[in-house]
Amino acid sequence: MTAAIAAGVAGFAMPVIADTTTITGRAHVVDGDTIDVGPVRIRIHGIDAPETDQTCLTETGASWACGSEATNALADLVQGHDVSCAALDRDQYGRVIASCRNEGQIDVGSEIVASGLAWAYVTYSSDYVEQEEVARQAALGIWQGEAQPPWEFRANRWERAAANSPRPGCPIKGNINRQGERIYHTPWSSSYNQT
Repeated sequence: MTAAIAAGVAGFAMPVIADTTTITGRAHVVDGDTIDVGPVRIRIHGIDAPETDQTCLTETGASWACGSEATNALADLVQGHDVSCAALDRDQYGRVIASCRNEGQIDVGSEIVASGLAWAYVTYSSDYVEQEEVARQAALGIWQGEAQPPWEFRANRWERAAANSPRPGCPIKGNINRQGERIYHTPWSSSYNQT
């Protein structure tokens, strides 16, 4: 266990047992590969699901909300239920990277990849390569047509936002709150559409 993980989640159902940190508690789904367990944000180890606003294509070229579907599938597995997550690391955004199991002891990452709603994130792990291949062969989820990998989708989100912004080339929105504080919202922030 790294000191950074221990410091970030100290005091929240995380006993240290032989260099392993376990996070247990009720899960709240953030997106297709991220959950909150109490105050701890967890990025599911070894998978990369489509972003919530991402769409994919079927074999006939019809668009479907693969990002929302991945989020819903993860919710079906864990939302409002207890999970047990083995913390492995921390990512650049401060999230704990963990392998998680639901109350039925189902490996959440394995299940999402096997259902075709996430890629095995081979940049960081080869844990779910077999499940991805089975989903690909069965043309499940993202494998039924064309789907842009989420790491590519994230890489060009600024260009998409700039092209679709109210002021061409300027996708950042802003507002001033009652205290006079100036708040700026990037296109992928949670308050962007409301601003």
